[in-house]
Amino acid sequence: MNATVLVVDDEERIRSSLRGILSDEGFRVLDTGDAPDVMAIIAREHPQLVLLDVWMPELDGIELLRRIKTEQPNTRVIMISGHANIQNAVAATRLGAEDFLEKPFSVAGLLASIGRVLSGETGGSRGPEAIADGTVAARARAAAISLVARPQRTIKESLVIAGQGLHSGLKTGVILHPAHANAGIVFSSLADQSAIAARLENVTETGYNTTLSGNGHSIRTVEHLMSALHGLGITNLLVKTDDELPALDGSAQEYCRQLREAGIQNQSSSVEPITVTRTIQAGAGDEFIRIEPADHLIIDYTLDYPPPIGVQKVHFELTAPDDYVNQIAPARTFGFVREFHKLAQMGLASGGRLDNLILVDDEKVVNTTLRFPDEFARHKVLDLIGDLFLLGRPIIGHVTASKTGHSDNLALLRAIAAAA
Repeated sequence: MNATVLVVDDEERIRSSLRGILSDEGFRVLDTGDAPDVMAIIAREHPQLVLLDVWMPELDGIELLRRIKTEQPNTRVIMISGHANIQNAVAATRLGAEDFLEKPFSVAGLLASIGRVLSGETGGSRGPEAIADGTVAARARAAAISLVARPQRTIKESLVIAGQGLHSGLKTGVILHPAHANAGIVFSSLADQSAIAARLENVTETGYNTTLSGNGHSIRTVEHLMSALHGLGITNLLVKTDDELPALDGSAQEYCRQLREAGIQNQSSSVEPITVTRTIQAGAGDEFIRIEPADHLIIDYTLDYPPPIGVQKVHFELTAPDDYVNQIAPARTFGFVREFHKLAQMGLASGGRLDNLILVDDEKVVNTTLRFPDEFARHKVLDLIGDLFLLGRPIIGHVTASKTGHSDNLALLRAIAAAA
């Protein structure tokens, strides 16, 4: 029997529309606008999936979700709302919702979400595409690919991370879903209608953060999550968020921790890293960034700021995820007290707090104890690793950078892309 989907929405036109769409796709569709009847319907009909509206006149959808997960924990739920925000999405996901869609949603976005949610039963990204290390099939595939190719990777389970945007100052969050092989890293709104691939061509701003834009939607401050994904070797992921990713503690440490707790798994397809075969450079003099051939990713970074930071040099080699997690991920973003007024005039750093960045005056660090003596330079390496992943694949080469930032990183990426 085809999967049964229960649509719970107080608007008849929504229920009618979803009945037609899902019936055409071969689902058995039940629907109701009466929230108090939902638990009885689930107990009687055992639907594999419930599409549940957040705003119900007789019973709040979030409370109904809580009841479903308490009484029928194996029933999968996708929340839908015409007044969605990331706070509602975070709350619903934490209660056990598999996904959260904003009305009006696209048919393609709806069906993609349903496919992800039911993939454990129908063989999607959490089925045959995701394989464990060490299987006979995995070893056979590994033998057939080049020596530098590596397995594509995604996460085993969806996860949600809440926080505050560093530049917007607003409460925000991010929902991370497993993605199928060859999907890449894709950012999306809650409506699933403005998917933006995390690629060089979609970068629209590099001042104080890296911003991706597409289909009339922009997402700011993606570099810390992108850095964590690059460091952990995660190549396929769906990222649902509002306008800015949460800053957390200003580093990539919490992203790494939660991604690992969700579980990272190899997939059946491989990815061929970008291997640099000749020297490529952007910039000149004492402010430049260069990449040369190497057998893994190596970064030598020189930072030169006025006191109390001064000159700092970092040498980093990425040979395993633990290298990144231990040496780079904990390094926090930093800012000068004297710069905050300027940033405020630009509409930036509204979310800067004493616990999500290193704050420096003319004499000392004023709000925290450094995690590394050279934490400032290590954070520059963190940003660089995130920006490098905007080429869409891991990169192999020796990067040497001096006094550079996001705009210089992107200039190098464009030169690499042009040389390909």
